[in-house]
Amino acid sequence: MRFAKWVFLASGIYGILAITPLYFMESRYSADNPPAITHPEFFYGFAGVALAWQVMFLVIGSDPIRYRIAMLPAVLEKASFLAAAIVLFQLGRTSGTILGLGIVDGAWGALFIASFVLTAKSDPST
Repeated sequence: MRFAKWVFLASGIYGILAITPLYFMESRYSADNPPAITHPEFFYGFAGVALAWQVMFLVIGSDPIRYRIAMLPAVLEKASFLAAAIVLFQLGRTSGTILGLGIVDGAWGALFIASFVLTAKSDPST
């Protein structure tokens, strides 16, 4: 259980530190990754949903046994970005930086899977 607790707490903290600056970087992102963002609601919507998931990771980390089932959609959250980053990179539609961030998410996802497996021994409902 300690492993899962630390994995989810570390992921949540890392994610908050990584996602929060996006709220102040729309113009910089547009300049560095042309064309400019034409639908800011998608940009800020992504940031908001991503930030909400970081808070969920903190919740899971606060009691991994109680919130064990939430680890499954947490894995999906990480896997979906990894898959998108790989496909978009292969199509030449995104940069290596985004691919690298996707790989980081994939590593967190692997740790989430390990947490899910390891907490099964402690889960009284199994």
